[in-house]
Amino acid sequence: MLVKILADSATDLSMNHYNEFDIEMVPLTVHLDEKEYKDNVEIQPKTVYDAMRQGKSPKTSQVSPETFHNLFTTYAEKNEPLVYLAFSSELSGTYQTAKMMLQEVKETYPDAPIDVVDTKCASIGYGLVVLYAAKAAKNGASAEDIIQSAQYHATHMEHIFTVDDLEYLYRGGRVSKTAAFVGSLLKIKPILHVENGKLVPLEKIRGSKKLFNRMLDIMEARGTDFTNQLIGISHGDDLERAEQLSSLIQERFGTVKEDIVIEMVGSVIGAHSGPGTIALFFLNSSPK
Repeated sequence: MLVKILADSATDLSMNHYNEFDIEMVPLTVHLDEKEYKDNVEIQPKTVYDAMRQGKSPKTSQVSPETFHNLFTTYAEKNEPLVYLAFSSELSGTYQTAKMMLQEVKETYPDAPIDVVDTKCASIGYGLVVLYAAKAAKNGASAEDIIQSAQYHATHMEHIFTVDDLEYLYRGGRVSKTAAFVGSLLKIKPILHVENGKLVPLEKIRGSKKLFNRMLDIMEARGTDFTNQLIGISHGDDLERAEQLSSLIQERFGTVKEDIVIEMVGSVIGAHSGPGTIALFFLNSSPK
């Protein structure tokens, strides 16, 4: 019996990916105009970005306990193997909720072949970890091998990103009001990364022309074997700049276009990072 991979909507993968690799998805929730929407099901990122451009502040919340309880019970009853690869526990309570619900379900079904893994990753960085795992599952890998592979890819997944307007990170408590104000005045573009699942500022670059070159310098310094891995780019409703970054990667590292996954930053992460975000994801060591 093939192992089923479960992910949540913070992977920022398209429904095409979920369908192609038979990945099950649970949506986080987006709150906008006093209404609740299931991310990637009832609301799309473009709607969220347009609302933010109009000055609105969408909020987000984790996957509900009931969703996990019902899903895990369904797999436990059938004794079907399931591996849930979760959005970083440092950015959402979803992982902890899943662990609690699995504990509850295992009180009734102690031998249920269900596992929950904290990827400590976000957006397409998380999405790439899920894709590697889904490919392994499709090829008949065991749950143990899939978890080991996911932990390897998650540990080695780099997240290098920048935001167009520091105001959105300020609203989310990621930078101070002064830093956001001064940064906007001086046209300073921050480069951030993810360290142990948390967003951490890395550098400040003045002027957007230098920005992509610096991101690629960091990529070159940290990564390796770029012709033998999937590379991810996600964008806050700015496909043109995402494709520009993709072209620069192809020129500099010889990566083929087919090995670069470009998707929009989804509603949940986009609600905190804002329109114009550009994020780059790659492995910092050769994949196994």
